[in-house]
Amino acid sequence: MEGGLINNENDKKVKSYNKTKIAISLFNSIFIFLLIAFFVFSGLSKDFALYINQLFDNAYLSLILFVSFILIVETVITFPLSLYSGFILEHKYNLSNQTFIQWLIENIKSFLLGFIIFLPILLAFYYIVRNYQSFWWFWIGVVIFIFTILLARLAPVIIFPLFYKFYPLENESLKNRIMNLCNKTKIQIKGIFTFNLSKETKKANAGFTGIGKSKRIIISDTLLNNFSEEEIEVVFAHELGHYIYHHIWIGMIINTILTFIGLYLVSIIYSKLIVYFEFNGIDDLAALPLLALLLTIYGIILLPLSNFISRMNEKKADSFAIELTNNFSAFESTMLKLSELNLSDKSPNKIIEMLFYSHPSINNRIKYIKEKFKIND
Repeated sequence: MEGGLINNENDKKVKSYNKTKIAISLFNSIFIFLLIAFFVFSGLSKDFALYINQLFDNAYLSLILFVSFILIVETVITFPLSLYSGFILEHKYNLSNQTFIQWLIENIKSFLLGFIIFLPILLAFYYIVRNYQSFWWFWIGVVIFIFTILLARLAPVIIFPLFYKFYPLENESLKNRIMNLCNKTKIQIKGIFTFNLSKETKKANAGFTGIGKSKRIIISDTLLNNFSEEEIEVVFAHELGHYIYHHIWIGMIINTILTFIGLYLVSIIYSKLIVYFEFNGIDDLAALPLLALLLTIYGIILLPLSNFISRMNEKKADSFAIELTNNFSAFESTMLKLSELNLSDKSPNKIIEMLFYSHPSINNRIKYIKEKFKIND
């Protein structure tokens, strides 16, 4: 009876945490959307753009100041929500290892890095819109594709080390297990690294990152410290599955196709709304937040599809892990441990899972493997 009560309390805790995270995420997204919509439809966007253009003769300097102002205002206004979601809530559920100063520094770094990455795309976009007005959507799609390839190539060696320290995996026994899996699949990995995720959280994670010469497996120290070698072997086999099935490249191709489709559809609607709201052309600074709103709506519409594709990929990688290791017990214990460590809801509402989960829920992952491989309890 006592064990049942404890499990029931844990389930309530997990569901409370996940419902709160989803609710905050939804509220934050809706709030930002309405904020930008108000900025556009109230006329403030036109007034501010006029003021900026009077300050600078250079259209690109005006663009940078205009967008920077919007991003800073948005960040300041939503800061209390970010603080609660990213710091207070994580401490409330005993998941965070950060002090407030550490959390703040990491978020400032993320903001600055995001802006640095975003800036060249923004400038390229504005140049294309000003010079290729009829087909701006196509050339912007090309630019986004190139940047996606560059980021996938450079992120593991340049961007990730800005936030975490990476070390080659030193556990010889575990390394032998991993190399044995690589030999079975005839895959050459450039590196197997562990990183200090514990500086931020108690959660565990692992992943396959990079393309070309930068491809590598990364395993968090929290995973190494809380899971057995057999369990980590299953996690690694899962990540190998993503590589075997070319999920990174397929994902990039699918996203590129959807990006081109979205940009084309948005360009048609945008050109009509420019006339309706009496903006001075598609390159009018004041109209750019309107374009951001349209792209956001397209992204929201695509979210269930993107998550569905991701969940299918995760199931394929799970199946591959079982086929490679033939170790269902380790797979099941890994799933349950991850759920406990990350406070993942093992059985969320079906609609919530369909709309917002990029991975199948823990119970569905275990159920899928049992049914596919005809494993009895």
